[in-house]
Amino acid sequence: MNFDVQSLLSSGVAITDSALERLLPSVTTEPHSIHRAMRHSVFAGGKRLRPILCMEAARMVAGGGQIPEGAAELGAAIEMAHTYSLIHDDLPALDNDDLRRGKPTCHVVFGEAIAILAGDALQNLAFQVIANLPAPAATVVEVLRDFAPAIGTGVGAPSAIPPGMIGGQVVDIESEGVTPTAELVERIHRAKTGALLTSSIVCGGLLGLAHGPQNQRGPDSIARLRGFGNHFGLAFQIVDDILDMTQTSEELGKTAGKDLNAVKATWPAVYGLERSKADAATLIADAFAALEPFGQAGEPLKALARFCVDRTH
Repeated sequence: MNFDVQSLLSSGVAITDSALERLLPSVTTEPHSIHRAMRHSVFAGGKRLRPILCMEAARMVAGGGQIPEGAAELGAAIEMAHTYSLIHDDLPALDNDDLRRGKPTCHVVFGEAIAILAGDALQNLAFQVIANLPAPAATVVEVLRDFAPAIGTGVGAPSAIPPGMIGGQVVDIESEGVTPTAELVERIHRAKTGALLTSSIVCGGLLGLAHGPQNQRGPDSIARLRGFGNHFGLAFQIVDDILDMTQTSEELGKTAGKDLNAVKATWPAVYGLERSKADAATLIADAFAALEPFGQAGEPLKALARFCVDRTH
């Protein structure tokens, strides 16, 4: 694959951060504490993977080589929802982590109450931004119809959409200390991590359809994007599991080894490290196959997927 993924990531981060800067309240906006906390976590770093996937899916489906209008704002909304999940995931009642993206977590800096509210506020703002997208009303509804179940418990989602992020978090919590099975670990991974990754890609595609009347793939584009996301999302979390076992806290930017210590349901716990690496590679190959009809236009999404499974942090 001959594609400059580093330039793609650098550009995507700049576009996303610019949109987030426009959309998030400033630290001088009252109440000051909540807006400082929101910005602390949103701008703590990170690859901005989900918004970049969203923008590249929109670009691919729309055609013409440009990121469609509203895709940066949609990506920013998705990043807000992702950050909300990280803030809550780090709380003492859940994973109880003091480090995120190499920096103190939100509750460590601002206290648990403000951290909870900062997560709530980011989730609400994400929906507000999506509702105001410069797109046809029908497209906005389709985006919300996909996005809401992906970050929730999966209730009301089409059968093709796995249970959502919160549902996966619940199963993950309730399964701590239980001997993990293949069925359990796949259920958690597809929901807790895979659902939002897939929705980021699908929602970008839905926006791309609205801005690309010349594109003739229609609903088939969305089905292919969902297939790509489902395979890639599971591979992404498998790699995360591997890294938790093999990298240091400094390399990860978060506390290493916590999954093993908590007896969490992880892919290596069920299959071992070598089988886990092989499974991630197979899933990426299947993800690439879903994008074959897009030809060269699908190369950015493939490059992003390859980068994620080859990452070391």
